[in-house]
Amino acid sequence: MASHRRPKQPNRARVTVLTATAAAAVALSSHSAVAAPAKPGKDEVKAKVDALYEEAEKATEKFNGAKEQQEKLEKEIGRLQDQVARGQGDLNELRRTLGSMASAQYRTGGIDQSLALFLSSDPEDYLDKAATLDQLSGQQLEAVQKIQTKQRALAQQRQEAAAKLKDLDATRKELGEKKAAIQTKLGEAQRLLNSLTAQERSQLQDEEERASRDAGDRAGLGGATGSGRAGAALAAAKTKLGSAYISGAEGPTAFDCSGLTQWAYKQAGVGISRTTWTQAKEGTRIPLSQLQPGDLVFFYDDLHHVGLYAGNGMTLHASNPRGGVKYEKISYMDPQFGVRI
Repeated sequence: MASHRRPKQPNRARVTVLTATAAAAVALSSHSAVAAPAKPGKDEVKAKVDALYEEAEKATEKFNGAKEQQEKLEKEIGRLQDQVARGQGDLNELRRTLGSMASAQYRTGGIDQSLALFLSSDPEDYLDKAATLDQLSGQQLEAVQKIQTKQRALAQQRQEAAAKLKDLDATRKELGEKKAAIQTKLGEAQRLLNSLTAQERSQLQDEEERASRDAGDRAGLGGATGSGRAGAALAAAKTKLGSAYISGAEGPTAFDCSGLTQWAYKQAGVGISRTTWTQAKEGTRIPLSQLQPGDLVFFYDDLHHVGLYAGNGMTLHASNPRGGVKYEKISYMDPQFGVRI
């Protein structure tokens, strides 16, 4: 006969232990879920890397602008320093001429006191005392006035050179900051790429190369190769397909976006400026519907990227550190307008 005795109930202490154990298990499970998030997939990494590359390119174009300004300032400072050196030579010669006059005057009857004062250790102070100039002979007066003019010109040139040197220091500081910003973004991008497996990285590279080949094929379907200097620039850029993208590079083996367009047009015998923002102001602006092969195409609201129109809706451009110089649909990058050089 079956027993109807009620089962023994667990005591309070045992219940407490069981409850604590279950709670701990849940907590550990929850903690593990937070501490080990899902690894981002290939496509997600690519999207993040592309965004970082775009930010790095903005900094790159600012870097290029600062570098161009530095080179301009260095040339101006060199020119001013040459002028100062030549001016000092002219001044020394004028003083020697005046000294010869004084020597001749001394031999023929004594040197004029005003001329002696001028030739003293502080002639600049004397020049401010214009009242004494009427004591000199006409020839001596002309020599003194030439010296006075030359001294003032030299003082102005030295002041201008000092101001340019101050600007140069500020530009060099800006260059350092822009370079650091570029390296930070590129470093983040590389760390993301390194999180992928070797197979995933290989797949990304294959996809990139295949897309560029397809875009190049489409560009050739229209049959237009461009004419004149635009056609020559595009032809030159085509010889650099597959070249590396390096921030600040201007060729001939590596480029950034504006470095490629500048280099390509240089091969066509046309000089254009260095940054996307200055290139956008050169030539004639045209709508996208009127693009012809070899025209410049500018992308994004702030115009931080540029390429060469390759025909049939395609561009040839220095894309980013992963893609290098390649073909791509212009619609992939928010095109704004074209410029015909």
